[in-house]
Amino acid sequence: MQTEPVLTTLDARGVATVTFNRPEVNNAYNGDLIQAVLRAMDDLGTRSGLRAVVLKGNGKHFQAGADLAWINAVRVASPAENDAVSRATAQVVDRLNRLPVPVVAMVQGACFGGGTGIVAACDLVIAADNAVFSITEVRWGLTAAIIIPQLSDAISARQVRRYALTGERFSARDAHRVGLVHEVVPAGDLETTGAKFIDQFLDNDPVAIAETKATILESAWGGFDEATFEKLVNSHAAKRQTPEAAEGLASFAEKRKAHWTPAKD
Repeated sequence: MQTEPVLTTLDARGVATVTFNRPEVNNAYNGDLIQAVLRAMDDLGTRSGLRAVVLKGNGKHFQAGADLAWINAVRVASPAENDAVSRATAQVVDRLNRLPVPVVAMVQGACFGGGTGIVAACDLVIAADNAVFSITEVRWGLTAAIIIPQLSDAISARQVRRYALTGERFSARDAHRVGLVHEVVPAGDLETTGAKFIDQFLDNDPVAIAETKATILESAWGGFDEATFEKLVNSHAAKRQTPEAAEGLASFAEKRKAHWTPAKD
């Protein structure tokens, strides 16, 4: 069994498959997974003839957001370390968003927190009918700052205002309705549907694709400048070290409601 947190393959057509490989924790991301994704993108960037990237998750779930046990450990580290973690996480989403080739996410099971930002940064999202989504950060006293621009591009600021503020779970059908997902298919059809779209991408001129993506980003929330990137990273890192985050993560670890949740009669 391969134990690397991310697996990468590249076929003869120039189609790369990047697979999250922490199924024992529902592919929740930690520092190792983040760095592995960045290394995979660095490596793919040196490969001539790259035509498309497919993102997948091993096991029952695509990507269940942050590993909250890891986040809680990061929270008590230095501000500089917190900044570095937020910066690397933001770089993953931003680099996926700006790749000059089509990026396809194939989603099954849970897609929570940062996972929603990852799929929002993709050009095409295909979800199995068992997929479930949630922008969960507010539940734990955190913010989704570094993925808000990509989510705003994908589903509009209006829909982000609902889903990022409620933290509610929503189905693949609802994700399709608001625009986070392009296609919903039976779980058994995920691979064949993805292959169909990859074939369509490969029929098109790669230079024209790269130029079209770049032009789209010029008028998108996710096409932000360096100063905005820094502001998002700093906000994300600072929030992790607040009393609210301490309480939210403690409530998760202790399997209880956070103190801001009203008692029910």
